[in-house]
Amino acid sequence: MNEYRLKTYLQEANVHIERLREILKEIKKYYPLNLDTFLNFNLEEKNLFDAFVFRFAKLQDLIGAKIFRNFLEYSDFITKGKSFLEILREIEKEGIIDIDTWMELRKIRNFLSHDYPQEDEEKIEYINLLIEKIPILFEVVEKIESKVKRI
Repeated sequence: MNEYRLKTYLQEANVHIERLREILKEIKKYYPLNLDTFLNFNLEEKNLFDAFVFRFAKLQDLIGAKIFRNFLEYSDFITKGKSFLEILREIEKEGIIDIDTWMELRKIRNFLSHDYPQEDEEKIEYINLLIEKIPILFEVVEKIESKVKRI
């Protein structure tokens, strides 16, 4: 049962990754994003960036809430009663992602999940940072898939 669940979550993650890669192709032409460009986006451009942020948030939530724990359980690590920080420490020991990098991505996600117009400049900085950092999440999924194949 656990293997099936983990593989289902990994398939879902790959759907997000595939769509994020498609969106990234379009977004790259605006990179690095600046305030003038951002404020003059048409509806289609706004929707493109919204989809990018949405897919990133969905992927990170899926990895953090389901994939990490299920992967560790699949690897015979007892997760019941463990805090998320304990889960992250074990994930770091497995060489999947370090805690500081995960927390940085979480900070980006938390900031971008709000839409405060007075923070447009900071939002642009976070979007530019996300464009640079999103491949890290792709690598996390790839590393877990690779480890699952070896178990």
